[in-house]
Amino acid sequence: MKFKNKLCIAITLPFLFLSLFFYKIYAVSYPKPYRSEMRRHNGIDENLVYAVIKAESGFRKNAKSDAGAVGLMQIMPATAFFVRQLYALPDGDLFEPSYNILIGTHYLQYLFEKFDSLKTVLASYNAGEGRVLSWLNDEHYSTDGKNLYHIPFEETKNYVDLVEKNYKIYRFFY
Repeated sequence: MKFKNKLCIAITLPFLFLSLFFYKIYAVSYPKPYRSEMRRHNGIDENLVYAVIKAESGFRKNAKSDAGAVGLMQIMPATAFFVRQLYALPDGDLFEPSYNILIGTHYLQYLFEKFDSLKTVLASYNAGEGRVLSWLNDEHYSTDGKNLYHIPFEETKNYVDLVEKNYKIYRFFY
C-alpha cells in the first residue's frame, strides 16, 4: 500500500508542477489588468473584452494607431461620438481605461444587437460596420446575408482569428 501511494505521488507531483508552470506562463501572457475598470462591461463577456484589448492595444492605455484609434480598445473618435449619442453616455477621455472600456463595450453591445455571429461582430469592430454590411450582401463572402464565410481583408481575417484565439484561451484559464 505504501508503494502505491509513493508511486501515485511520484506521478502526480510532476504533473501538478508542470500544470502550475504552464498556468503561470499563460497568466503572464494573458493577463487581466484593469479589473476595477472592467466592472461596467454591459453584459459582454469579460473574457471577450480582454481578448479584444489584448489584440487591439496589448493593454497599453496610451496606444494610438496610425488610423487614429486610441486607448485600450482602440476606439476611433467618430465611433466614440456615435456610441455616446446612441447610449446617451457622457463625453470623456478615450485614453482613460475606464472610459475606453465603457465606450468599447457599448460598441460591442451595439454590434451584437446588429449581427448574428461573433465572427461578424469582430470583423465589424475591425473593418467597420459599413464594410461588413457590404460583404454580407456579396455572395462571394456570405451565403445567407448574416454570416461571413470569407473575410476579404487579410488584416481583418487575421484580427478575427487572433481575438477568437485569445477569447478561447481566456475562457479556458479564467
